[in-house]
Amino acid sequence: QVQLVESGGGLVQPGGSLRLSCAASGASISSYTMGWFRQAPGKERFAVASISRNGIRIYYGDSVKGRFSINRDNAKNTVYLQMNSLKPEDTAVYYCAARDKDYGSYDLWGRGTQVTVSS
Repeated sequence: QVQLVESGGGLVQPGGSLRLSCAASGASISSYTMGWFRQAPGKERFAVASISRNGIRIYYGDSVKGRFSINRDNAKNTVYLQMNSLKPEDTAVYYCAARDKDYGSYDLWGRGTQVTVSS
């Protein structure tokens, strides 16, 4: 069973950048579609980005297109989310998730890392 641990969150000023990492253990992520989600207090969970097992199919939520970038390093068993031009509305807990199929719901989740964008 894959276990996911996020890191890289923190406090950043508007316009700044952060890179989140999701390190997996227990199995290789090469068999999993990986995704990033976020949830702010009082709001629904939002699908930020996802990347297919071979890294070819990539999805971004509309509000992060052009600013965020997802990539995976299967050799390091890690998925990354590069976040640029951060805005206060990007403030949320960011979660890494995995599924062992191309489409559908995610089966495995990390505990999340807090990202706060504020001056």
